[in-house]
Order: sequence, then C-alpha cells, then structure tokens
Amino acid sequence: MGHGHDHTHGANKKVLLISFLIITLYMVVEAIGGFLTNSLALLADAGHMLSDSISLAIALIAFKVGEKVASKSKTFGYRRFEILAAVLNGVTLIIIALFIFFEAVKRFANPPEVATTGMLIVSSIGLAVNMLVAWIMMRGGDVEGNLNMKGAYLHVISDMLGSIGAIVAALLMMIFNWGWADPLASVIVAILVLRSGYFVSKAGLHVLMEGTPQNVELDDIIRTFQNKKEIQGVHDLHVWTITSGLNALSCHAVVDDLMTIAESERLLRDIEHDLLHQNIHHVTIQLETSAHQHDDSILCQVKPKSSDGHGHHHH
Repeated sequence: MGHGHDHTHGANKKVLLISFLIITLYMVVEAIGGFLTNSLALLADAGHMLSDSISLAIALIAFKVGEKVASKSKTFGYRRFEILAAVLNGVTLIIIALFIFFEAVKRFANPPEVATTGMLIVSSIGLAVNMLVAWIMMRGGDVEGNLNMKGAYLHVISDMLGSIGAIVAALLMMIFNWGWADPLASVIVAILVLRSGYFVSKAGLHVLMEGTPQNVELDDIIRTFQNKKEIQGVHDLHVWTITSGLNALSCHAVVDDLMTIAESERLLRDIEHDLLHQNIHHVTIQLETSAHQHDDSILCQVKPKSSDGHGHHHH
C-alpha cells in the first residue's frame, strides 16, 4: 500500500465526515417539514436521506475500523468490514423503499391535504444541500475506485432526484391541484432507493462470496502466466477481493525441475509487476515441478473431505 492509498483514504474520511454532518442536519429538517406539511414525498426523501446519513456513517466507521491492523485472529485486519457495511446499507435501502411503496398505495386511494408552499420550500433547500454534498464528494473523494465512497455518492445523487421529484409534485399540486402528485413523487423516489439498494447489496455480496473482482479480467491473468516461457502450467488459481481496491490472487505454477531459487524469485517479481497492472495487489504463488501431485485444471478442484480423511484429492 503506497502513499497514494493513504492520501485518498484520509481525503475520503474528511469528505465523508463533512457530508455526513450536512446531510444528517438536513434530514432532520426535511423529516420535520414532511411531518408538518403532511407530504409523503418529503417524508420519502427524508427516509432516503436517513439511509444516506446511515450509509455515510457506516462508510466512516468502516474506514475507521478498516484501519485497525492485522492481528493473529484477523490476519487481514478489519478491511472486509466496509463490504459488510455496504451490504447492510443496501438491505436497509430496500426495506425503506418497500415501506414508501406501501404508504403511497394508501395515499393514492385517498390523497390527504398537503401544505404545498412549505413542501416547495423544504424540497428546494434539499436540492441545494444535495448538490453541495455531491460537489464536495466529487472534488475531494475517490468516488470511482472505492465501493464504500461510491455507495455513499450514489445515494446523494439519487437524493437529488428525490428533491427534484418533491419540487415538481409541490408545483403540480399548487398549479393544477393534483393531489396524487405527492404519492407519485414518493413512488419514484422509492424506485430510486430500491435500485441503489439492489446494486450496492449485489456488489457487496459478490465480494463476500469471494467472487472474481469486477475490475479483473481472468483470461488476461491466465495469459500473463502462459506468456512466461519459464512457466509450464498453472492450476489452483483463485482471484478474490479483500476489500474495495484490494484484490488478491493465489495459484500453483509449474516450472522446470532445475530452476534455482534465485531464478524463481526473479520470475515471481516479474509476475507480480505484471499483475499489479491488472489490479492484483496481493499475490501468493506456489512454484512446483512437473512431478507435482495436483489436478491440472486451472481453477481449483478441491473436493470435500473424503471418508479416508484426506482433504485434497491427490496428496
């Protein structure tokens, strides 16, 4: 982990803290506004902002917890925590969305009276707040590379749409007296909430299932090994994500029986260098001669323990 990673890490934390404070403060304003004006669209947006503020808090805690160093009981430290946080956050969003749908259906049936002027004022301030936070995040944080930051940023963007929805609904009710505009706006917000919840959960679960990282092309990795003239074959290949921006690889590589340790070290340095350009940050390679006792298929074929108690099939 170079200096660059620590720098963005610190920047991410600062950006998250500022964003968290602004959004949480405004969420309270919006919830009270929604309650006083009786607007479901505002309450939906406040619910959305609550999920935002939770996601920012989780992201902050995750960065903080992720800094704890590796220990004997947790050899990777607590880096996986931010992925757990992302999944938790995604599930929360899905629950909030379903709740808004449920409320909106009741309101379509009989639209209550909404104080539209108050609703318009509150939602306009909301739009401004979200734009400010989105700008702070874009400018100061790593919203592309870090799943945690990206999740928090996507929330803020869909929040902006929520505020726009509430503004439009307030105007429609003021001009045309359309009572259904309020529940309709809240349903649109709920769809956005549901969508971001689904994607964040899916990405997080993929990591928890030790899936191949999204930014890694497995065929290119295999080719990297095959292009080295010293390597005769590769098997037991695994590529997975430890946490956002930290991918690991392990495999067995077959080399010539007569290769010296110095030569094999040069080869390994060479491979590590190539893999770093393919987003692999942590490499473990077991070198073996052609007499090795493993299955030759590239992906691992470990079978569950057989009755004779031997875990790996060919040992």
